[in-house]
Amino acid sequence: MPMSTIAADAGVGVGTLYRHYPSREALLAALTHRSFTMVLGFAQAAIVADKSAVECIRRFLDDTIRHGAEFVLPMLGGPRPVDQATLVLRAAVHDTLDEILRRGSHDGTIRPDLTALDIVTFSAMIAQPLPIAPHWKRTAQRQAALFLDGLATPTATPLPS
Repeated sequence: MPMSTIAADAGVGVGTLYRHYPSREALLAALTHRSFTMVLGFAQAAIVADKSAVECIRRFLDDTIRHGAEFVLPMLGGPRPVDQATLVLRAAVHDTLDEILRRGSHDGTIRPDLTALDIVTFSAMIAQPLPIAPHWKRTAQRQAALFLDGLATPTATPLPS
């Protein structure tokens, strides 16, 4: 999408847009940073909750579904972060999700082989609507419920690494 269209959609002049974001890459980097800030907020809100680890992940996924259309993230076609501040945010998201998983693994409610990357990958898959699903939020919530059911400590062989 041309910067002039982005400016028009935002209700500002193209000059104003270029004063704040001198290039498309700068705009996308700012949107990526904003997205990681949002995702970290969701993870932090989830972990603070006085709930089980599975319920914490449920809250994180619910927030992801609710706000997924607002994200510009690498797993959703956005640019890979390169600036230090965004990399720090990304690491904090993973650290927070890892803490939730450790809590669940420790109390035996979550399989020990689950990783933050598993949660991040799944949340990216349900974040933005698929054109073939007319009621996306309902479909995404169903997928999240199925995923959450699979988090329980396995009685069979663990997933391959």
